[in-house]
Amino acid sequence: MKDKLTISQWAEEDRPREKLERLGPEALSNAELLAILIGSGSTQESAVDLMKRVLADYHNNLNTLGKVTIQDLCRYNGIGEAKAITILAACELGKRRQREKAEERPDLSSATAIYEYMHTHMQDLDVEEAWVLLMNQNFKLIRAERISHGGISETAVDVRVIMREAVLNNATILALCHNHPSNNLRPSAEDDRLTQRVKQACTLMRIHFLDHVIITDGAYYSYHEQGRL
Repeated sequence: MKDKLTISQWAEEDRPREKLERLGPEALSNAELLAILIGSGSTQESAVDLMKRVLADYHNNLNTLGKVTIQDLCRYNGIGEAKAITILAACELGKRRQREKAEERPDLSSATAIYEYMHTHMQDLDVEEAWVLLMNQNFKLIRAERISHGGISETAVDVRVIMREAVLNNATILALCHNHPSNNLRPSAEDDRLTQRVKQACTLMRIHFLDHVIITDGAYYSYHEQGRL
């Protein structure tokens, strides 16, 4: 008996992993997504063809597929117990995702909100860290990214990295945040220079620079609240 076909042996159009990487998961059919999970088909058919046949037997309905048993799936040539378990686990995850609410994104529209969100990250640090907070147009956090550890200056923080992260995450608003382990709230000359460079870059990229917040253990300094942005 010949070995089962591996992904590398599939025809180009039957390689769903490469298709997902190139076009994203939404571009794949249900059969192609399931084929990625099982990895290989049989000597008679590819993983994609096998999953097309399985889905057809269950009216091309993932909800119906999720109700079958391991034994039902193992009747198909090319599907053993391990693959059957993988398919049913994926269906169960899909059902659980439907039941869960989308994660609530923090609202970071004020310096106080930024402080409260970032204080837990920074209160015990004994070195300086800089973070960029990327937001959508409603001031909801998309992503918080650490951009410097052990110091903050024009050389330690690359403004190009900040802008790249903003563009890649489709952010329209950003805030800069860093801590002062000394608990001295007064901004340094380097803090001022970095703030101006980020402001200039945001203006060029048409991204709203909301604030630069300096955090200590119990208080904060806001460039926006101080009228310096």
